[in-house]
Amino acid sequence: MHNLKSILILTSLVLFISGCKGGLPGADARKVSYKSEDRVKKNIEEGRGFRLDNLIEGKKGGDFEFASSNELWRASLDVIDFMPLASANYSGGMIITDWYADSNNPEESLKLTIRFMTNEIRSDALKIKAFYRICKENLKCSVIEKDGPLITELKKQILKIAATYKAENDEKNFKEYTPKIKK
Repeated sequence: MHNLKSILILTSLVLFISGCKGGLPGADARKVSYKSEDRVKKNIEEGRGFRLDNLIEGKKGGDFEFASSNELWRASLDVIDFMPLASANYSGGMIITDWYADSNNPEESLKLTIRFMTNEIRSDALKIKAFYRICKENLKCSVIEKDGPLITELKKQILKIAATYKAENDEKNFKEYTPKIKK
C-alpha cells in the first residue's frame, strides 16, 4: 500500500513538472519591461488593468460585451450578414451559414463555415470552407467543397474589418497613465 502511494505521488509529480516546459503564456522577457512602472503604464493604457481609485470614485473596471468585444467575430458576422445563419457558436468558435442562393442563379447554393483558430487578428486565425450545392431537376443535388478566390476574399475582408475594429477599440480604451505617487 505504501509503495502504491509513493508510485502515485511520483507519477503525479513527473506529470506536473513535464507540463511546465512551455513556461508562462505571454511572459516573454524580450517583450515585457522589467520595470513595474512601465508594465503598469502599458496595461492601464491598453485598458487591461484596474485602479482602486476608480472603484472609490464609482467607475466601472471594464466593459465586458461578450462576443461583441471579439473583433474577428464581429467582422465575420458583418461580412456574411446577407446570408442566413444556421449556427453561430461563440464559445465553440464557429459560424455556419444556411444555404444561400442568389436570385440570378437559383440552381446553385452556397454554404459557409468559419472556424476561429485564435482571437488574434492574423491570416491563420480563420479557417473558412465554402460548400456549393448544385441542384438539377427533381431536386437531384450534388454538394462539393471549393477552395478558391471566394475564400481568399472573405478572409481578406474579415481581417481588414477586424483590424479597423481593433484600432477603434484600442483608441477607445487608451487611457493616459499618470502615476499618483510622487517619488
